[in-house]
Amino acid sequence: MCSIMGYCGDADDILFEKGFSRTISRGPDASRIVDTGNGRLGFHRLSIMGLTPSGMQPFELDGSYVVCNGEIYGFEALKKALSDRYTFKSESDCEILLPMYREYGTDMFAMLDAEFVCIIYDGETGTYIAARDPIGIRPLYYGYDTKGTIVFASEPKNLVGLVDKIMPFPPGHYYKDGEFICYCDIAKVDAVCSDDLETVCRNIHDKLVAGVEKRLVADAKVGFLLSGGLDSSLVCAIAAKKSDVPIKTFAIGMKEDAIDLKYARQAAEYIGSDHREIIITKEDVIASLDKVIEILGTYDITTIRASMGMYLICKAIHEQTDLRVLLTGEISDELFGYKYTDFAPDAEAFQKEAEKRIRELHMYDVLRADRCISVNSLEARVPFGDLDFVRYVMSVDPELKRNTYGKGKYLLRHAFEGGGYLPDEILWREKAAFSDAVGHSLVDDLKAWAEDFYTDAEFEAGCRKYGHARPFTKESLLYREIFEKYYPGQSEMIADFWMPNKSWEGCNVDDPSARVLANYGDSGK
Repeated sequence: MCSIMGYCGDADDILFEKGFSRTISRGPDASRIVDTGNGRLGFHRLSIMGLTPSGMQPFELDGSYVVCNGEIYGFEALKKALSDRYTFKSESDCEILLPMYREYGTDMFAMLDAEFVCIIYDGETGTYIAARDPIGIRPLYYGYDTKGTIVFASEPKNLVGLVDKIMPFPPGHYYKDGEFICYCDIAKVDAVCSDDLETVCRNIHDKLVAGVEKRLVADAKVGFLLSGGLDSSLVCAIAAKKSDVPIKTFAIGMKEDAIDLKYARQAAEYIGSDHREIIITKEDVIASLDKVIEILGTYDITTIRASMGMYLICKAIHEQTDLRVLLTGEISDELFGYKYTDFAPDAEAFQKEAEKRIRELHMYDVLRADRCISVNSLEARVPFGDLDFVRYVMSVDPELKRNTYGKGKYLLRHAFEGGGYLPDEILWREKAAFSDAVGHSLVDDLKAWAEDFYTDAEFEAGCRKYGHARPFTKESLLYREIFEKYYPGQSEMIADFWMPNKSWEGCNVDDPSARVLANYGDSGK
């Protein structure tokens, strides 16, 4: 990861530098702030592509500047097409952005196969343009100072004290001349794909393999998070087939009741990875809670629970290895369905829910992966978020994606049934929530801690303080009050709690864990 920031007008240098310094862990290798003549652009670098000093940002072209946190896949072809008109000085993928902007203007954003955010200062017009990838895998936030000047930054913590209201930059949009303009709604389906089941599964296989393969390209060392669940195991299995040496995989579990560790170990043995286990305790979890909520910038129960294990495993990877890039398994659930989507009343409802979840992912699972990984000076890459893959799966007839097979995510499982990717016990394993599978005691310990933190009277009074996303359990109140300590009055950065669709029969529950659903069954065993 890297960190970027742009103050799009007269800036208070001291406040800018203070805010920008809060995310140096995203880019500890080098830092630079430039005065554009009409504001400031800042960049903290984590060296991944083009490791030499020539790859340092902001890049400049005839008085225009750009800062970008991202990976642009297939940039070599774009660079080659531009090389007869522009001279490139580095091997950085992001150096192509200013030449592309010069040639194509804001049409360039729809041309990118990337997970990215960028801020461009157009030296000719004296204006700023910013953009974010269609899923929002890379973070960007914005707000306005007291003079009405817009400020952009990688994380909300950069903007605390600089702006009144902090909001996430909408994915698939670019900002220009005071407006946010959608260039790609990745969840929208223009035409439903009519491919038969076997064709669909063959395409899912080929597109996911391509998505993993392109994310293995890096000038820095790459590792993998392996929970032992279907999604991360598939990413690791594909990568292992593409690698000439054993890939490095990592799993985490509670000391008392780690569910995932045995499955991760089994998957690692099968694919022949260099595997490492991280064991954590109740004390590790409780001691990290305040820090995790600070780095996340959320009060959402699901996100925080799932972040405890992810933060601690990434912390261990940072401290014990020289890896810089981690591939993860996020976004599969939103595409193929989760335990609660088994309750969708029909195909139309399933598809509508998938569209909603994909559009909101940047506030939840994608946010979790970014913050837990980046705060430990690592970069996240998400193969299930490959744009070509997402577009295709979203377009598949939702009737095929619904769980009418007696097994969730049947299409994804069937797509990799041949080829020796995974043992059947992993490929057909029931879905288990990550926070639960790290150990049921992780969630139970957090809930018990919150129960002891408040009396019933204190809980009732505490909940009444909040209008937006009002807490409804002692656990949610505890998280909200820690959040408010670091981000006072900024709850609208998150739309609401990530919960099952309460309007569906069987989903009107008061806890986001799939453990409370009637169909959870043997998922956590």
